[in-house]
Formats: sequence, structure tokens, C-alpha cells
Amino acid sequence: MTNGTDAPARLAVRGLAAGYPGRRVIDGLDLEFAPGRITMVIGANACGKSTLLSTLARVLPPQEGQVELDDADIAGLSRRTFARSVGLLPQHPSAPDGLTVAELVSRGRHPHRGVFQRWSATDTARVDDAMARTGVSALAERPVGDLSGGQRQRVWIAMALAQEPRVLLLDEPTTFLDLSHQIEVLDLLRELNRSDGTTIVAVLHELNLAARYADDLIVMCDGRVVAHGAPSEVLTAEVVAAAFDLEALVIPDPLTHTPLVIPVPGGAHAPADED
Repeated sequence: MTNGTDAPARLAVRGLAAGYPGRRVIDGLDLEFAPGRITMVIGANACGKSTLLSTLARVLPPQEGQVELDDADIAGLSRRTFARSVGLLPQHPSAPDGLTVAELVSRGRHPHRGVFQRWSATDTARVDDAMARTGVSALAERPVGDLSGGQRQRVWIAMALAQEPRVLLLDEPTTFLDLSHQIEVLDLLRELNRSDGTTIVAVLHELNLAARYADDLIVMCDGRVVAHGAPSEVLTAEVVAAAFDLEALVIPDPLTHTPLVIPVPGGAHAPADED
């Protein structure tokens, strides 16, 4: 499967202010996401990471500034044009009762079809390929609601793949999954990134998994970026203390040599509400 262009998508925010009615969460943020790479966004609850992702996805409109895709303000793109380039997997996706796996994955083709355009052989091929690559082909006729958490997450990723996005945004893709399924989902995302060059931006709570799978790490605190770069460079004990108010030991993972965060007993504090 290709994403329609050889050049990885360039995603950036310029002078971004974002939030909700009566509450500004992010103010004056300038940030560029590495094209064709996996960027993980981490930070304590209420730090602004989900607000940032929602603004990138056009779920929230900027209060000031803009989000740019290939140097163009996404506010000027039609809904269909934007959906052909950017896919979103929200934290709590839901499907209508009784919808089968194949039917859900097929919905990823909507941005590529006109109002009166019939389903094509290309659409079928894209859906079949997306299900095959995510390992859900055998589940095609199963209702989505009957699947396990890990299976459902792979199905939602398959729908996003059928959309053929150049940018894939994911909000907590491993939430409520056991460790083996977390690894399965993150392995899948890395495989897709490496094979397709898709620019992936994911919000993740698990620091050690974020450090293991990210090419670039963005650490947020109070609506601002406190560190941005390769995990080995930015995930330090000082950054963990500043962003999470947590005393921790950061050592190389013995298997991957990526940063491994080990909380110091008694060094954790009560979390704030999520943003």
C-alpha cells in the first residue's frame, strides 16, 4: 500500500494557542514533527498532549496560530482533502452495534469516493490489504463488538490504513490493553511506519514503551514542550522530574539500550485530572 506520494508528510504548528471554551491549554507553541518518523508525545495528566493531538486532527480549532501540513494551513483544506492525508485513531473509538470488521475497515475508503461514486476494485483491494497487514482478515465477518481489546485496536488501525493517510494520529493506542497486546500494537505501528513512510504522532502514557518505539520524543508540561528530540537525549531524570514531578532513575534498557525509567519509591505524587 502506498500513501500517494514519495515524500513524507511535513506536519507543524506555528504560534499555536488551543484549548476549550474559557480555558486555554496551549499558548504560543511552535513545533515541527519529523516527516516519516514516529513521534511519541508524553507528559503528565492535564499537560496538553491530548489537546495538541485534537488540534492536529481538526477536532479542535486553533484559538490562535495554525497547524500546517506540507506548509499549508489545514484550516484551508476541504474535509475530504484533509481526510485523504490525515487519519485519526481516538482514545475511545466506537462502532455501531453489529458492524462487522470488513464494514468498519471499508469506512476508511470514504474520503476517496465521491458522493455518487460506486465502490471499486481499488477500494476492495485497499480494504483487503489493510486487513491483511494488520492480521484481521480472518475476522472480516465478525462483529467488531465481539472482539478482544487487542483485536479491536488492530481493526481500527486497519480502517485508518484503508484511508491511506500520510499522517496517522493516535491518542493512547495502548489504553486498556495488556502488555502483550500493547507490544503487538506498537510493533504494528513501527512496521507500517518503516514500510510506508507514514508520519506517525501518538500520545502515550507508558514512558518506557514511548522511549522504546519513538524516533522522536516530545515531553510536555503545562501546555508547553520541555524537551524534544531522540529519546536517549531527552528522557533524563531531570526531565522526568520537571514534567511528571517524579523522582526516578533513568538507565539504558538492557535489551534495546533506550531509556528505562525506574520510579524511586516514595517519589511519586498524586496525578492531576487528564486534559
